[in-house]
Amino acid sequence: MRRSLSLLAVLVFVAVPVSAQQRNEPPPAPDARPPAVAPLDESLEPQVTIRKREGSTIEEFRLNGRLYKIRVTPENGPPYTLIDARGDGTFVPAESPGSPALSVPMWVIGTF
Repeated sequence: MRRSLSLLAVLVFVAVPVSAQQRNEPPPAPDARPPAVAPLDESLEPQVTIRKREGSTIEEFRLNGRLYKIRVTPENGPPYTLIDARGDGTFVPAESPGSPALSVPMWVIGTF
């Protein structure tokens, strides 16, 4: 009797963990797909107008209807860019000989 109880106890201790391992399934794998890309706001995209005049190409960049940059590509010569740095309509060369080619980001955070 003692032998059968000890055999029964051994079977219980061996059978329970084995059956528990068989019942436990691994957790489902997380979704590995990248998140969906949200559509960009159309008002953040600049509107570009390209004009050809007297052998040169003029590109005008507008954001919210305001002209902020002009890129001129002459037929003979290097292209140059004019930028309205202050927002007052006065365009200055962005890169000129002797000046560093530095473009400091200037974003409008909010307007009142």
